[in-house]
Amino acid sequence: MDLFPLYNSLRIAIISSIITFFLGIFFAYEIKKLPRTLKGVLDVFLTLPLVLPPTVIGFFILKTLGPNSSLGALVDKAFGISLVMKWYSAIFATVLVTFPLMYRTARGAFEAFDENLKYAAQTLGKSNTWIFWKLYLPNSKSGILAGLVLAFARALGEYGATSMVAGYTPKKTATISTTVYQLWRTGNDVEAYLWVLINVFISLLVLLTINILENKNQTKLKKESLEDL
Repeated sequence: MDLFPLYNSLRIAIISSIITFFLGIFFAYEIKKLPRTLKGVLDVFLTLPLVLPPTVIGFFILKTLGPNSSLGALVDKAFGISLVMKWYSAIFATVLVTFPLMYRTARGAFEAFDENLKYAAQTLGKSNTWIFWKLYLPNSKSGILAGLVLAFARALGEYGATSMVAGYTPKKTATISTTVYQLWRTGNDVEAYLWVLINVFISLLVLLTINILENKNQTKLKKESLEDL
C-alpha cells in the first residue's frame, strides 16, 4: 500500500494550519478592535470561503496563480516555478478554505475575554504587546487551539479546491481525498475503504481533541465562577 497520500495530506495540513493559525489570530485580534459596521463588512468578506463551493475557490486560485495569470506567469518566468499542479499548490487551497474556521473561532475566544483584565493592565502601564501575549492569548488558549484543530481537520479532508489546483499525480500530488476518488473511479473499492478508514480514524482523533479542549475550558469557567462566589 502506497502511503504517500497520507504523508502528503499530513504535510499539506500541517503547513496550511500553521499559516492559518497566525493569520487567523492576527485578523481576529485586529478586527475585534474596529467599529461595528466595518467589523461586520470584514467579517462577511473573510468568512466568505466558508460558504463558497470549494470548486469556486479552486477556480479563483487557478485564475490568480495559473500559468495564464499575470502572477503565475511572472513567478514562472522569474524563478521557473509553477504555482499550480504541484503538491504545494494544495496549500493555497487549504489556507483559503480553513482560514474562516480559525478566524471565527479566534474571534469568539477574544470576544469572550474579560476586558477588565486589559484595563487593569493598562493602569499598571503594561503595553498592548504585553497585554496580548500575557493576557489575551493565555485566556483564549482553549478556543484558539480548538480552531487550530478544526482547521487541521478541514485541511486534511479538503478535496474540491485541492483537486483543481494540485490535481492527482501518484507520488507527487496525491492526497487521501483525491486517492479515494481515484480508487473508487477505477473500481478499487478495497483500497478505497482502507483510505476511508484512515481518514475516519484521524477525524475521530480530531473530534476527541476538540471535546477535551472544550471540557477543559468549561471546567476552567466553572472554577472561576466558583472563585468569584
